[in-house]
Amino acid sequence: MAIIITDECINCDACISECPNNAIYEPDTKWSFADGSALKGMVKSPSGIEVDASEEHDAISDEFFYIVADKCTECKGFHDKPQCASVCPVDCCIPDGNHVETEAQLLDKKAWLHNE
Repeated sequence: MAIIITDECINCDACISECPNNAIYEPDTKWSFADGSALKGMVKSPSGIEVDASEEHDAISDEFFYIVADKCTECKGFHDKPQCASVCPVDCCIPDGNHVETEAQLLDKKAWLHNE
């Protein structure tokens, strides 16, 4: 499953540089699949949906740092555990029960994001 940042976030910025998928964004910042990935142009997501990798999407939060679930792999294929949770001083990076995925799905997402 993806990781979510709770409203206990103190916007310290510790997590953002730790994410190997560029899935973490500052408050009120638009995001795209192309940000920090190998994706370009129209691509088919692991779930089979066509997306424009460069299309900007509205921020998920305007108050706290946030994680884009469709880009989060829980650091599978990079690290043993989610790095955002490891560095968070207030333990606000937790599993997102609304985005449950198997390890195989997370590794497929990693391969998709990085053209592996």
